[in-house]
Amino acid sequence: MEKIFVFGHRKPDTDSITAAIALSHLKNELGFNTVPMTLGELNNETKFVLDYFKVPTPKLLEDVRLQIKDLKYEKNCFVEDNTPIYDAFNYMNKNSISNVPVIDKDKYFLGTASMKDISKDLITGNVDEISTTYENIKSVLNAKELLKFDDEISGNVLVASYRSTTFIENIDLSNNDILIVGDRHSIIEYAVMKKVKLLILTGSSRIKDEHLEIAKKNKVNILKTELSTFNAARMFTLSKPISAVMNSEDIICFNENDEVNDFIDTANKTKYSYFPVINNKNKCLGTVKLADAAFKIKKQVILVDHNEYEQSVDGLEEADIVEIIDHHKIGSIGTSAPINFRNMPVGSTNTILYLMYKENRITIPKEIAGLMLSGIISDTLLFASPTTTDLDKEAVENLAKLAGVNYRDYGMEMFKAGSSLAGKTTEQILYTDFKKFNIENRRVGIGQVSTTSPTDILNIKEEYINMLNDVAVNNEYNVVALFVTDIINNGSYILYSDNSEKIFKECYGEDLEEAKFLPGIVSRKKQIIPTLMDYI
Repeated sequence: MEKIFVFGHRKPDTDSITAAIALSHLKNELGFNTVPMTLGELNNETKFVLDYFKVPTPKLLEDVRLQIKDLKYEKNCFVEDNTPIYDAFNYMNKNSISNVPVIDKDKYFLGTASMKDISKDLITGNVDEISTTYENIKSVLNAKELLKFDDEISGNVLVASYRSTTFIENIDLSNNDILIVGDRHSIIEYAVMKKVKLLILTGSSRIKDEHLEIAKKNKVNILKTELSTFNAARMFTLSKPISAVMNSEDIICFNENDEVNDFIDTANKTKYSYFPVINNKNKCLGTVKLADAAFKIKKQVILVDHNEYEQSVDGLEEADIVEIIDHHKIGSIGTSAPINFRNMPVGSTNTILYLMYKENRITIPKEIAGLMLSGIISDTLLFASPTTTDLDKEAVENLAKLAGVNYRDYGMEMFKAGSSLAGKTTEQILYTDFKKFNIENRRVGIGQVSTTSPTDILNIKEEYINMLNDVAVNNEYNVVALFVTDIINNGSYILYSDNSEKIFKECYGEDLEEAKFLPGIVSRKKQIIPTLMDYI
């Protein structure tokens, strides 16, 4: 079963991270194979929550674009470097390929060999000398082992095609020679006396006992094949290892993590038919061809706490969205087939998950209850947000019992841990929870930071205003602002770019000015964005 990635939006907050973990647990209890992920670095509040309930941080998911490993390419399609040319040829022929990766015994990629390389070697290569192994020769000639003293066989290749007397008188054999011979006992005797490296007996030939004893004494390797002398000589060069004709220069390989789109571009430009696939350790995994791009296994994903492409992972359009659980307005994401889409007007995604646990009669473990509780408290600002519903309150009451905490005391402790701005730059604070929107073709960017000490920001408000002006110009925002939400006093201070002033005065009154406190304005989703949408 393929893994399903469960994740929230970019710039993850406590609700999105805890919801991803809680939903993944629920799905796994129901028999699915899921894993929670994060699309970005966790904020201080979320880190506090995970540490408090001793839950590991989800791994980072950078994108879900199609990769080579998502294709149904030919896995384990390769040959070892000591494979006989004959066997490598048959392997390519059987698998209908003209090129094959060559690996060592540990599967490290060495090069490639092709039908063209083999043909070139047969036509223009040196057939008078060979360097191979005893086992390769035995395999290719389908020979029987008579004597074996050496694993490696190298030498000059000779065929006893003359009359015996002519051969003996004119050919000076040595330990550096390999002799292919038929039923010629005088030549066989001459060869074993001269201590040739290897003697290959062909057809119906046999070796006399006395000659075999001499061969043993002189450590002559001997093989017996049923092939004729002509066919044995013809096949002999194919016993060389495929590494002898292998190409190891200027080879285009693809890592299993490379994107399919990049692979398609390269394949179309080079017009090559086959490409080795390797991993990060340079071990060969198989062979991929352009046609394989048509047979892909999309990554399966479940989205929580968002349903817009702009807020989701890179490459989402190449993934298979199987489910969405959210409490925001319906966004831009579309699917090619029906999916489970659960969207409810509640204060937190975790409230929806609480109902799903109940509906499926799945027990909520203590640590998962703690995470879900934290997500609801965070998104509802401990019920101070206008997004809060009775369902949120009911869920918090029950989850607090399961988690074994006083939710009010715990909530304030969580807010205190998360609201610390120490060590952060103005830019980091702006983008801690920054969301982009397109409203009637206008680009809108709204950042929000919740804190128990808003004066840390307001004391240097001019720095923030200058930064907002730069962000508006550099990113072509029609509206950009930072809402500094005061958790204690239940409201937000507004900082905005110069080009946003007119719009915000229309929304919040002509007496609006930088850093003005807006009582009761704490929800971007239910108060800030709807107000901007109505005006625009």
